Amino acid sequence: MIRRERKPRLVIAFHTTADALHLEQAAKVAGFPGRLIPVPREITAGCGLAWRDEPENEKSLRDLLAQTGIEAQGLHILTL
Repeated sequence: MIRRERKPRLVIAFHTTADALHLEQAAKVAGFPGRLIPVPREITAGCGLAWRDEPENEKSLRDLLAQTGIEAQGLHILTL
């Protein structure tokens, strides 16, 4: 079994699944390497999906959220 190295990740939680899907679409168009994941146990969210990306992309993702009007429930740095 190959285990992925655990390291700090930016996790963006959402109130709704629609917000998560909208960010997925906008982030892919903008070239972000992240992806949707199930919400980790360490946080709570209104929906079961979260966006996971590299911590160094936090400012750019905050800018993308503001530009698109997508509301995040929270941004967290977690070791995943």
